Amino acid sequence: MKSKFGTWSMTIVTGLAIVLMTLPVLAAEKKPSGDPAAKVNGSVITQKELDRELSRATEQLLQMGRPVSDTQLSEMRKRMLDNLIAYELLYQESKKKGVKVTDAAVDEKMNELKKQYPDEAEFKTMLSSSNLTEADLKSHMKRGIAVEQLVDREIVQKITVTDKEMRAYYDSNLDRFKQPEQVKASHILIKVDPEADESEKGKARKQIETIQKKVKKGEDFEALAKEHSGCPSSTKGGDLGYFGRGQMVKPFEDTAFALKPGQVSDIVETRFGYHLIKVTDKKPAMTVPFEEVKERISERQKQQQVREKVLAYVEDLRGKAKVETFLVEKPVEKSG
Repeated sequence: MKSKFGTWSMTIVTGLAIVLMTLPVLAAEKKPSGDPAAKVNGSVITQKELDRELSRATEQLLQMGRPVSDTQLSEMRKRMLDNLIAYELLYQESKKKGVKVTDAAVDEKMNELKKQYPDEAEFKTMLSSSNLTEADLKSHMKRGIAVEQLVDREIVQKITVTDKEMRAYYDSNLDRFKQPEQVKASHILIKVDPEADESEKGKARKQIETIQKKVKKGEDFEALAKEHSGCPSSTKGGDLGYFGRGQMVKPFEDTAFALKPGQVSDIVETRFGYHLIKVTDKKPAMTVPFEEVKERISERQKQQQVREKVLAYVEDLRGKAKVETFLVEKPVEKSG
């Protein structure tokens, strides 16, 4: 379903858990004063609030290596305002529907958030940098939980996905469920720098040759990996789990896929050093059976329906509300 609210509104309607944790600027009951960017049934969203939310969004994109152009920034501002209007509409509707949020629910969310910080001092630093008190944060969370409960009650709980719908999706998207050939292998690695001189390489080669002799005599590969391997997988007896083609360096991959389960390779040289590889299992290329992906399909279908239905729900609320916008185009400070 296409919505005039655009993709940015999805951060509200499909990421309600994020709404609770990313401190939406509309969360306080007493709105800060300032020039309005919008009014929703008389409730003001200020330009300052919009700027703060937009600055946070651009900062997150910069941290991801995605700087925002002036043209993109202008479009983001419009979408962000729609985002905030949608959130305000949902919150107002939660009040109309009599949604009640308990102190226990707020405390639970607060504790979840605090666990994301190494200590209380770091948590206080976050609050300070956000110009928030703990009371402010609880007010934010209370509104967020109210929105979450509204959407859960009015939409999520009413959604069902039938076996017929799941099967239809599976049959129409078989390529998504194709699993390439995979191999499960363990290895023993004796590290050596690619730039090492012949003397160092010689020492490493002798070490792997000594281990190879022990393997050929029947000594336990897993135990030898734990004792000698320079790979972090040594703690698991060298076990690398299952992997497909393209996931390992080519000499390693070629050797692993050429072996049969139970076989141990000759010495293999890669840029990491010298390896002994033992294949423990293989899986042929296949299409994953419907029953194995049924739950995953169900969740995907539910999420899709939630997205569509919440967007429609918000549009309906907006159609019944008095929404005024006073968008002022102005530059937002960008770090970096």
